Amino acid sequence: MKRTLMAAVAATALLGGPAMADQTEIFRSITDIAAGADRHDWDRVRSAFADTVTSDYTSLWGGDPATQPADDLVTGWSGFLPGFDSTHHMVTNHTVSSIDGQNAVAEADFTATHRIDDGLWTLGGRYTYELTQSGDRWLVTSLTMTALWETGDRDLVAVAGQRAADK
Repeated sequence: MKRTLMAAVAATALLGGPAMADQTEIFRSITDIAAGADRHDWDRVRSAFADTVTSDYTSLWGGDPATQPADDLVTGWSGFLPGFDSTHHMVTNHTVSSIDGQNAVAEADFTATHRIDDGLWTLGGRYTYELTQSGDRWLVTSLTMTALWETGDRDLVAVAGQRAADK
């Protein structure tokens, strides 16, 4: 009886409870960024970020990481992503590396496909996210994209920006 009770307590601790709820909310924020961007649901994207966010795309574009208001980051994305005919940001293999009080680090792999007419630009890699807890939500304070591969026409980004500006 005692062994059965201990096994039940251990299973409950491993499969549920606060740690599982935290992971679920962390994965929700990561998904809201990617799925919201593809759907042009900018409120959904914005809701996943803290008020200030650091974005690091230096592995793809060079330069330096940028720390800015999340509103500005989302405005930037909304200024060129709608210029693509379609995008698909598939984010998988979510892993929470650490939770320390109200701070967490998570990683996920991604494949991002961008299409204009018959032109495609697809890249894949990994994101590292830093998050902070705010109420029952985990908000992204930093995201670092590590590009591992790409194929197609990277110049479609400039074309998409012009198309979005012309709308």
